[in-house]
Amino acid sequence: MHDNHTHTHQTEIHLLSKTEQALRKYNVDVDDAAVQAAVRDIIATKVPENDTPEVKRFLMGSIELTTLKTTDSMESVLAFTERVNKFEDTYPDLPHVATICVYPCFASVVSQSLEVEGVEIACVSGSFPSSQALIEVKAVETGLAVKDGATEIDIVMPVGKYLSGDYEGVAEDIMELKAACREAPMKVILETGCLPSGTDIKRASLISMYAGADYIKTSTGKEKISATPEAAYIMCQAIKEYYDETGIQIGFKPAGGINTVTDALTYYTIVKEVLGEQWLTNKWFRLGTSRLANLLLSELLGEETKFF
Repeated sequence: MHDNHTHTHQTEIHLLSKTEQALRKYNVDVDDAAVQAAVRDIIATKVPENDTPEVKRFLMGSIELTTLKTTDSMESVLAFTERVNKFEDTYPDLPHVATICVYPCFASVVSQSLEVEGVEIACVSGSFPSSQALIEVKAVETGLAVKDGATEIDIVMPVGKYLSGDYEGVAEDIMELKAACREAPMKVILETGCLPSGTDIKRASLISMYAGADYIKTSTGKEKISATPEAAYIMCQAIKEYYDETGIQIGFKPAGGINTVTDALTYYTIVKEVLGEQWLTNKWFRLGTSRLANLLLSELLGEETKFF
């Protein structure tokens, strides 16, 4: 006779999707009140010590200079790229931005006109910002962006599928787009403002990493709620646990609503406290923002500067 309990347990494991089995290795339960308290403590006690010119220089080099407007054109994106080219000549002592982030239809113009060594070309793809399109369309758009010169791809997790509990479907979509990226690193945007709880943010982070994300990113900047320190804290915890479990390092990108230097210092400090020095490089920590570039520049130069 089989032990009935064991038999039931095996059947249950068998019925779980691959994704749900992968999630079982982690504790996804998040105490939102504890996260808020931890973030309050970090902001009060740790952020001030990072408010230094060195950190601000570092942050400059982590910026993903972004233009994602309905009104973008070949001319405006060319001018945007030229400013990055000119920045290097104007401020040779300051680090250049990490990437220029545009829609896929502008990958080729950026690729042909960017002259600065080491600046990546990121494209938002997969029917950004809603991710609501047939997977075939999303995959083709992603493949074309890479063909046209994108060196990094930002996609949006299918949030509707996630909220329906179709975690396997979410993972399959991400895996398919990861394949379309070929060698280009892929960032998965969770759209944390649309996720009901910290537990959802953690689960979505883990699903995205399991499915092939090279970075996880908070937001598109197109929803009412964008990046928050609490979401960043939970995502960084998920990255740490995933790294401890698999040995795979995943990057982090807060984006949307980064309006002040203090905001940027807050995200920097959360990464430093939760993930540590290994993540404090311009490769593993990125900031999706355009506003911040002029603000950091102004602080570093000691006078209001509107360069970008």
